[in-house]
Amino acid sequence: MKTIEPIQIWVNGTQDEGTILNAYCINDNLSTSGTFYYQIFSENVDLTVGQQLSQGNLSMTGEAYQAWQTNEYAYDWVAEQLNLTITGDYVPPVPPTPVPPQPEPIVTEE
Repeated sequence: MKTIEPIQIWVNGTQDEGTILNAYCINDNLSTSGTFYYQIFSENVDLTVGQQLSQGNLSMTGEAYQAWQTNEYAYDWVAEQLNLTITGDYVPPVPPTPVPPQPEPIVTEE
């Protein structure tokens, strides 16, 4: 997943802000074309992935397909097709490590 410059997307009668791009290859004929599924998400207040705002498929062919060697290239190509600007990798927040309960001190009577 990648972070993107915020974009406004109309969803179910309201406007929301997309800030996360997800993409993966759903078909590759290993010769002339690959198809990518993409999703654009909002981000929750706690920085986790929010609601899916947009999704679809894109087909890569021709020179772009021949040049595709890495995931970064694929993400850049998807972003270019959607007129998005990638700003970095999406790194989900790490939940705090739970602190185990401390045992009660043993009190001995003298």
